[in-house]
Amino acid sequence: MIYLKKGIFLLISIIIGVLVYQKEEEIIIPTDAIRMRIIANSNNIKDLYEKKKLKEEIEDDLYDMVKDFNSTSDAREKIKNNLDIINEMISNKTKNFTLHYGMNYFPKKTYRGVVYKEGEYESLVITLGEGLGDNWWCVLYPPLCMINDNKITDDVEYHSLVYDLLKN
Repeated sequence: MIYLKKGIFLLISIIIGVLVYQKEEEIIIPTDAIRMRIIANSNNIKDLYEKKKLKEEIEDDLYDMVKDFNSTSDAREKIKNNLDIINEMISNKTKNFTLHYGMNYFPKKTYRGVVYKEGEYESLVITLGEGLGDNWWCVLYPPLCMINDNKITDDVEYHSLVYDLLKN
């Protein structure tokens, strides 16, 4: 009898787990997208922290710069016309960096379940120091990952199906 109860409980747990599990949504990056990449000086903790901190400090400003555009060409012009402002924004946070906008090399990347081959992509690349460390990257325009990273989704309320079922 106890084995039957354990078996039923296990079966119910598996069914609930399958119902709750959601596959990460695939998002296809458009071919004319503008990417962004911040490359750390090295992989030591201090340099990786500097990369993360810079990303956090500039991403909202960059998002605001391109969020209202309806075309890549308009976003491209806005970025090109504001490279001095972007450079100043970064230089207020760190001193040893290079900024390059144009066609830049990206290694193979996976984004939301889709693998993108390595190659040259239109992008804004910030290289800290020697640029020998790991990088953070996203799609600057359309601002796919910046929308996900920004506080736009703060009003989302999460529920646990298991908790709700047990509570009721």
